[in-house]
Amino acid sequence: MFQRILVPTDFSENSRRALETALALAKREAGRVAVVHVIETLADAPDSELKAFYTALEKRARKQMAGLTDPFMKGPVPVETRVIFGKRAAEILKMAASLPADLIVLASRRIDMTEPAKGWGTISQKVALLAQCTVMMVK
Repeated sequence: MFQRILVPTDFSENSRRALETALALAKREAGRVAVVHVIETLADAPDSELKAFYTALEKRARKQMAGLTDPFMKGPVPVETRVIFGKRAAEILKMAASLPADLIVLASRRIDMTEPAKGWGTISQKVALLAQCTVMMVK
């Protein structure tokens, strides 16, 4: 059922739980997991002016990605990693379409029910509403 699972990560503890959930699902289905981190780009800023900034962010992200995924690389589930640039929700959706993903498993923060409006517009909410495949949010 879920052969290609996409796990967007921000390297948080919730993202680690999302990855562990995706790996458990993929193991049952003999599937594969792709882990992606999107470095948010600044609108209307020439890339040439920010090259050193983006290079530093990418280097840090690749180190964090290795820390997150290395423990699972020799496991029974094939794991692919990517660090990309762009608008987070849009890039996650593009990658899901290009795999094509059967499932997106991503972290989601708990919404404070005393101020639920603060939870609207999150990356996980945008992905869940716009994805063309099944989405699982892990809290």
